Amino acid sequence: MVENNPKKILILEDERSLSRSLELKLVHEGYEVIILPSGEGFEDLLEKNNLSLIICDLMMPKVDGFHVLQVIKDKNIKIPVIILTNLGQAEDEARVKSFGISSEFFIKSDTSLLKIVSSVNEKLAQA
Repeated sequence: MVENNPKKILILEDERSLSRSLELKLVHEGYEVIILPSGEGFEDLLEKNNLSLIICDLMMPKVDGFHVLQVIKDKNIKIPVIILTNLGQAEDEARVKSFGISSEFFIKSDTSLLKIVSSVNEKLAQA
């Protein structure tokens, strides 16, 4: 469990029930959580907050997860990203890996909240 000065996690997810469930679990773990329903506005958050990790859906309205990954790559920001998506094609995972960002790829329907939280804890313990 994280104590004093909590690490900040940005959740970019348009499925409100999923983002809210993740938020509750991560806050319980001691993290500070920010939620955006798309990648729109994430660049401002990236610049104004000391984010420790991003959880990102690939298919979102307005600004998708691939654009988010491109911005992170272009700005050479070293931040772990956990991808949560319904896109299960090998090409989608290969495209995510092509950005060269430390990321983990989860299919929403195949992944429990506990597994995602465990992955967050592991990635932030390595940081």
